Amino acid sequence: MTAVLPLAAVIIVLLITWGISINSSVAQERERNPLAPTTSVPKCSLSRVCPPNHIALRIRSGAADIVGPTVCFDGKIIMSHALNNVGPGLNIAVINGEFVELLTQKKRILIYYPKDILAHLKKIKRGMIVLVASFDDVTQKMTNEMREIFSEMGSTLIRSVKRRDSWVFAGRAGTKIKSLFEKQAVNDEKNNIYGGWPEMVEVGGCFPRAFSD
Repeated sequence: MTAVLPLAAVIIVLLITWGISINSSVAQERERNPLAPTTSVPKCSLSRVCPPNHIALRIRSGAADIVGPTVCFDGKIIMSHALNNVGPGLNIAVINGEFVELLTQKKRILIYYPKDILAHLKKIKRGMIVLVASFDDVTQKMTNEMREIFSEMGSTLIRSVKRRDSWVFAGRAGTKIKSLFEKQAVNDEKNNIYGGWPEMVEVGGCFPRAFSD
């Protein structure tokens, strides 16, 4: 029988681990070469510097209903529990060039009303980068039409995401190109490590900055 970790311990471990992983690579690089330009330092705790025309990202889902998700984009944490800009359900960031829009921060409407989530998803222009992280349960406000939109962004797992599953995704709106940045952990009472929730999941890597047909 799988042991269940105390949620208080989970919170402490997650916050410490994330903080260390974000800062360690930068600190080590600066110690080796304090005069090196910042562009030579891996961002978002990646193991390497992204090539030209690519952007570093790392997306981590929430843990149970206690610790919210964390999203790092181009070396900056844009969504996290500490920033107080995440909430239960879908946490979505849309990148239009260098501008980042956090859809779930529009007066928190999107957390409660599926029709508003859908309306904003439909407004996302083709080619924009979309980052998504689950927290608690994304299915309470999920509709089949939303799943279809995420599929058109490159998601291949969204149709199988069920109650309390952990899910993270990075794709590009309207392209239907399979995303390499997606992961899911299935809610299974026999294998869950956070009581009624599965393990958190994360993806990271270098995402193409520009879109071309």
